[in-house]
Amino acid sequence: MELRQLRYFVTLAEELHFGRAAAREHIVQSALSQQIQRLERELGVRLMNRTTHYVELTPAGAAFLTEARQILEHVARATQAARTAASSPPALRVGIIDAGFDSMPQILREVQSRLPDLKIHQVEASTPEQYRQLADRRLDIGIGRASQTPPEVASELIRLDPLGVLVHDSHPFAALEGVPVASLADKPLLLGEDSQTPELNQFVIELCRAAGFTPTVYEGTVESTRAATDLVLQNRCLLCVPSSFRSSSRPGTVWRPLIQPAAHYPWSLLWPAGEPSAQVAAVIESARRLARQLGWLESPDPAKGHPQ
Repeated sequence: MELRQLRYFVTLAEELHFGRAAAREHIVQSALSQQIQRLERELGVRLMNRTTHYVELTPAGAAFLTEARQILEHVARATQAARTAASSPPALRVGIIDAGFDSMPQILREVQSRLPDLKIHQVEASTPEQYRQLADRRLDIGIGRASQTPPEVASELIRLDPLGVLVHDSHPFAALEGVPVASLADKPLLLGEDSQTPELNQFVIELCRAAGFTPTVYEGTVESTRAATDLVLQNRCLLCVPSSFRSSSRPGTVWRPLIQPAAHYPWSLLWPAGEPSAQVAAVIESARRLARQLGWLESPDPAKGHPQ
């Protein structure tokens, strides 16, 4: 069965006249008749009763007409969708952990400067959720700690981000150049929602345990970095975050790097396994360029080390 046969049949059903239907389709009347006959033979039913004086639909033809019209409408919509997509500017669906971290925004600004017509759609999602959406091709690229990357997702380390602690500017830690990890032992640390930032939570807990203690976790929970910063401003807790946390410059708060040992949070780009698209490749290249320019991958002191 061919689409043109469906189209010829629908046209004939509307005209109920071979001459007029053939003229609408810009074919000769005999060719139209042949195509209708072939369609009927393939279906094994008579769709039309015709004589030299009239044409009428059979009950089978009336039922087939409804479905044939729907098929042709679907094909028309599919054709238009394809043409629209082909003529539209390229788009990129990007996963981000939280708008409060500046690695991906910097990368995307670099990409946008080189590809000004590229449409970028940002989706806030945890790293496990990004894995799922990348595997399903609902995201084109994401960012996070690639400690448990599934085989369906490729990754590349782009930044070793110094980990520090965000405190109220009246806190004793604010006067230090660096905060020893062991000094966090009796301080209330705010962790993020485990469904949102499990990798960062795990990283902080691993760092504390490596220093010989289990952290005292602040009992409250928050769902955004802004809400977390509000709790720090109220002097209720401390917040361990990488240096890329943009709210660390918020008035009333001070960010200080952790030392003894220093720790660096590993940010990786994430994308569906296989050959990356041109847009994803542009993001990867922009990230590499920024990493070179800004020293994102400068090796930390090996004597101090950092959790992986």
